[in-house]
Amino acid sequence: MKKLARFGIVGTIGFLVDGSVLWLLLEATPLGPFLARVIAIAVALVATWYLNRSFTFGASRRSIAVEGFRYGSVGITSAMVNYLIYSGLLLSLPILQPLAALVIASIAAMAFSFFGYSRFVFRR
Repeated sequence: MKKLARFGIVGTIGFLVDGSVLWLLLEATPLGPFLARVIAIAVALVATWYLNRSFTFGASRRSIAVEGFRYGSVGITSAMVNYLIYSGLLLSLPILQPLAALVIASIAAMAFSFFGYSRFVFRR
């Protein structure tokens, strides 16, 4: 239960990073909501890897390269789920704000992420 709570804290931080980068890119660049979200997800993925490694699960016994590859594999798969839901929402509900779609998509991808990280990446 402790790991799940810590994962929730890291997820919240990752969500804030994702949302902040998305908002900054939408406000300060000509990037649209789809490309801006790809960049925001990448930044959040790096931030959550570091935090999950140091705070939630601890470093695995694997080399940092293998751990990073495994984390990236789960993270990219989860990000694809997240992005597909985000894009689907924006395309099907044009009045929906990008940050609202971000919230819904992030919640949907969270369970997949926890299972993948705890079982595939940081399992001792």
